[in-house]
Amino acid sequence: MTPQEIKPLLDPFLAELGVSHFGWAPLQNPLSFDFYRSWIEEGLHGEMKYLAEHAPIKENPKSKWGRAESALVFAMPYFPHPEKLENFPLKSARVSLYAQGMDYHFWFKQRMQKLCEELTKLFPQEEFLAFTDSSPLLERDLAKKAALGWVGKNTCVIHPKKGSLFFIGEIVTSLKVTTEIAPLPDFCGTCTRCLDICPTGALIEPKKMDARKCISYLTIESRQIPEEALREKIGDWFFGCDLCQTVCPWNQKIFKGQLSIEKSLTLDTESAESLKKELSYILTASGKKLTKDFFGTPLARAGSFGLKRNAMIVAANRKIKGLQPEIEALKEHEKLGELAQWALLKLQS
Repeated sequence: MTPQEIKPLLDPFLAELGVSHFGWAPLQNPLSFDFYRSWIEEGLHGEMKYLAEHAPIKENPKSKWGRAESALVFAMPYFPHPEKLENFPLKSARVSLYAQGMDYHFWFKQRMQKLCEELTKLFPQEEFLAFTDSSPLLERDLAKKAALGWVGKNTCVIHPKKGSLFFIGEIVTSLKVTTEIAPLPDFCGTCTRCLDICPTGALIEPKKMDARKCISYLTIESRQIPEEALREKIGDWFFGCDLCQTVCPWNQKIFKGQLSIEKSLTLDTESAESLKKELSYILTASGKKLTKDFFGTPLARAGSFGLKRNAMIVAANRKIKGLQPEIEALKEHEKLGELAQWALLKLQS
């Protein structure tokens, strides 16, 4: 079956699902696996050991899914967020755009599972499995092969009319692709804005990131305290970072001034007071309370430790002296004590 044949069958469902564009790619011979293996061998994945453990399956998906032949690959825009939460716990803390709503690992996968049900009705003899980020697949590789975009110098998939602010999901299937889609050209050209703006220098060369320096990694995936040299560079980012995407000329063109490229946000008095209250709440709340309040959001990924760590770093970098009592209370904390001492010194300087 060709993409041209299946597209009319899927079109009635895609608009309802909120998908902006999609494609189809064979699962064999990942284009970027050698690069990925080298990246792992250099240790640039940091604490994310699962990325190394999943490498054999990423090289050969059929080793896990025996009947898998192809992947339907979908792009789901997250700006504006399609699953915005009315009672999102944070209004002023700087949170990555993708995380300002319900966790897409749940709702995006649920939407694709509905699509799997429709596909099963059309092709009852075939298998269809939905995934969003949590499966051992080289998603950006598939997205490139499916013409969802090219891989930019910021390591994100960029589409000339959609930008890069979208989630990638895929349906792995036993259906065989008989016609491949021509990939989009790389339109980054000589631009280096993403490399230039990165506060920590995580983009060590075009299309190559040292995750150990990335603010998103440091505030989300890492379970450690950042080394001192990186703490100030995190700035006011409480959870994640968007700078290498928001500065991209393709996103700037598409979203027409809606995206911030400030390394530190300018806050009015009301927003500054709101931020102080939010950080105070994070620093003093119990782990159980934080788990409950952030359940179903991407921020739950950081856990109580990560949220308190991030709150102290932001408080120190924004010089919020009114939070000294809350930070003082964490001086003897087994894991956060050293960071609390550092934050207090910063606030007193």
